[in-house]
Amino acid sequence: MSKTLLSSVVPDLSPWRSSRDFRLLFYQGTVNFFGSFMAMIALPLQIKHLTDSPLAVGAMGAVELVPLVVCGLYGGALADAVDRRRLILLTEAGLGLLAVVLLVNALLPDPLLWPLYMVAAGVSALAGLQRPALDSLMARIVPHDQMTAAAALNAVRYQIGAIAGPALAGLVVAYAGYAPAYAVTVAGFVLSVLLCARLAPAPPARDAERPSLRGIAEGARYAWSRPVLLGTYAVDLAAMFFAFPNTIFPFLADELDATWALGLMYAAGAVGSLLLGLTSGWTSRIRRHGLLVVCGAAAWGLAVAAAGRVSGIWLVLVCLAVAGAGDMLSGLGRATIWNQTIPDGLRGRLAGIEVLSYSVGPQLGQVRAGTMAGWTGTRAAFWTGGLACVASVAALAALLPKLITYDARTDADALRRRAAKEPAGTSSGPA
Repeated sequence: MSKTLLSSVVPDLSPWRSSRDFRLLFYQGTVNFFGSFMAMIALPLQIKHLTDSPLAVGAMGAVELVPLVVCGLYGGALADAVDRRRLILLTEAGLGLLAVVLLVNALLPDPLLWPLYMVAAGVSALAGLQRPALDSLMARIVPHDQMTAAAALNAVRYQIGAIAGPALAGLVVAYAGYAPAYAVTVAGFVLSVLLCARLAPAPPARDAERPSLRGIAEGARYAWSRPVLLGTYAVDLAAMFFAFPNTIFPFLADELDATWALGLMYAAGAVGSLLLGLTSGWTSRIRRHGLLVVCGAAAWGLAVAAAGRVSGIWLVLVCLAVAGAGDMLSGLGRATIWNQTIPDGLRGRLAGIEVLSYSVGPQLGQVRAGTMAGWTGTRAAFWTGGLACVASVAALAALLPKLITYDARTDADALRRRAAKEPAGTSSGPA
């Protein structure tokens, strides 16, 4: 294979070489995702074990929604007003304490149901506070032209945890119980906090305002003034609302007489995303990132619809892997547009809106999937949601044509961000 062809396939490692803080966040994220996915799988399984109700499992989304909305918006304003490193560190420690609550509850002779919902709400609140700081930090520590490469590497990091976590969680829960799965989560957060402590300080701008409703409204007005940004938020929200079926995987596994493959079902989408990430070198040369957003989301919906129609667990797993690759493609386009066009002074508040766009959708999607499965059956919940996703993405693309025509080489906001960033440099120094 020629060097040129190889570089167009393997991931672009430029962000890894240029930024120490990027490397630290890569390690931290890998550990964090691995532990978090252990709990993410164990928690709905434990609710299913205690209630045997798809509605009870889907209710997790409703419990998580309000804290996520409130704390996501406030966390965005907070990220623009305080040291982002300190905010990340404190919230990570808080998430670790909630994992301890899950562990203690699982060790009780008769585990209680209400702490599971309480922890789900708490995790949602802390994640809403933390994610804007994490997301807005990326634009500071990675050079402007390396944003797509950084998004691809971050996605690979995420998928490593998304594959190993669910696959191992299914085995651990089946053979050892819920407590060992939560114990792994606790250990992961301890290591993650230690890594976050090594990040360089990320203080706010000198003229940064204190968090306020006025500041949040300013960020919302900016987002509303940018049709391209609106398109990225709306497409992702629609895709996740209509076609996020994870909460009903246990019931589809029962229908397919394949409970042994539940962990594989949770991991299949991550496998597809990881395969795309490991062959993502070509994406660093893409400049029409809006097309990535739309095409990836449409592929996600079609694959989820197919998963509800095919017979046999292996075909379902293939469909879920294709869905994951589509979601990964759309995510690369979104992350690049966000990081290349949003001013640093608004980055935290816009990151708060981003948290809502890619987190509220899955939470509402859990409620939709659980409710539809209870009314019409598990398979119908899959294929109707997938088709609704494709239709909504097509409608949004027609209503917001600037998303389709976005080009990083000519977009005025992208050019302004490049001009503002290049003189200052972005490397965090050698490891």
